[in-house]
Formats: sequence, C-alpha cells, structure tokens
Amino acid sequence: MTREVVILIADDVGHARLIEKNLQRVGLNNALLRFENGQDILDFLFQRSKVPRLANENSYLLLLDIRMPKVDGVEVLRQIKADPELRKLPVTMLTTTDDPREVARCHGLGCSNYIVKPLDYEKFSEAIKQLGLFISWVQVPEIAAN
Repeated sequence: MTREVVILIADDVGHARLIEKNLQRVGLNNALLRFENGQDILDFLFQRSKVPRLANENSYLLLLDIRMPKVDGVEVLRQIKADPELRKLPVTMLTTTDDPREVARCHGLGCSNYIVKPLDYEKFSEAIKQLGLFISWVQVPEIAAN
C-alpha cells in the first residue's frame, strides 16, 4: 500500500511559505510540517518533542536548507544519515548555496538531491513547481518511529 508522503520543510518562514504555495499550485496537496531551525527538525525526527511527533502511519520527505539557525542543515543531514532508521528518509537540500564543495559534501553525507534556490522570484517559483511534480511521483520508504 502506498502512503501519502508528509513533506517536512526546514527553512525560514518566507521561503517555506513560497515553497508551500508553489507546491500547491501544481496540485500537490500533501500534508506539510514546517520547521524554522535545525534543532526543531532534529527534535521532531528524534522524538524529542511532544507535538508534532513522527508517526508510523506516515511516510516523510524532507526539504532542508543549509543556512538555518541553531543547527545548520549540513549538521541536520549528518545526524539523520548517521541514524540506522532515519537514514532512509529522503532529504532534498534546497538552498541558495551553489558552492561545488557544499554540493559534494551534502551528497557525501547522503542527501537524495541538491537544488539551488534561484534568487529570482519567477525562477524560484518554477523550480519549486518542478520539484512538486517530482515529489508527486517519488516513492518514499517507511520510517519506524521509536
């Protein structure tokens, strides 16, 4: 049985809203959970927060920015991929950082995709729409909550 994927967005509020709006424009109406800093997404994934909580009945996909307060996205990615269960979580790095060393570093740590957020609004919107089309077809493994 295919489960609907819950999209986790770890990004600043402005970008998160634009991402959500553009995903909905392509008809992607999956449940979304937003996190404004790296610590909050880690607390959610590692079951250190009371609400919201990771649920066994859901599958997840994470859109993760590199530049985040408290804990940066690279460290979030490193901790996720070091965990035997969470390493199955598909993580798309969605960031303005186009440094080839960062791209290589994130892929080396196990990110599924690396997308550079265009600075131009129209190009950003188009990139997110394309991402939404991709997400609508991708198959995501289950992750067991502790």
